[in-house]
Amino acid sequence: MGITELILLSFGLAMDAFSVSVCKGLSMKKIDYTGGIATAGAFGIFQAGMPLIGYFLGSRFETYITSVSHWIAFLLLGIIGGKMLVEAMLGDETDAPEEYHLHYGELLILALATSIDALAVGIVFAAAEMNLLLSVSVIGIITFLLSFAGIIIGNRFGGRLGEKAEIAGGVILILIGVKLLLEGLGIL
Repeated sequence: MGITELILLSFGLAMDAFSVSVCKGLSMKKIDYTGGIATAGAFGIFQAGMPLIGYFLGSRFETYITSVSHWIAFLLLGIIGGKMLVEAMLGDETDAPEEYHLHYGELLILALATSIDALAVGIVFAAAEMNLLLSVSVIGIITFLLSFAGIIIGNRFGGRLGEKAEIAGGVILILIGVKLLLEGLGIL
């Protein structure tokens, strides 16, 4: 696999993180650069870390990982998306804060859910004898950049959409989870 293929692979792996980042940006009334960098950083680290883990696990556990990864991603994204929908529809009894508050537990779950498919890529790297450091670095950097861009894009539209943005974000997360499940089941 050459550098062009690695870059294309990195963009493909980063698309779920980008979509989720757009959702996070939608929920920000005012852009929070610190939260945006933390979110993009978590996505980049997890997206780079999963192929690293897959590389060292090798093909020994490939069957187990790929047989359940789509279910795990579906459940995690469904729970987070459902939580966003419920909060948006029920509303908050108090006025929503003007500043975005980063919830690290939720962020870790989202980073894990969007990066599970990258675990199998590490197995491919091991089989293809790829330059591991270069490969995971490119994946992490591209994911970070696309995720941060997604937050900014989501924020630009979120301010105009208000509460509807949180509903859209929840629906998008659920749809991403369904898409990953259908792909994992071989339907898509």
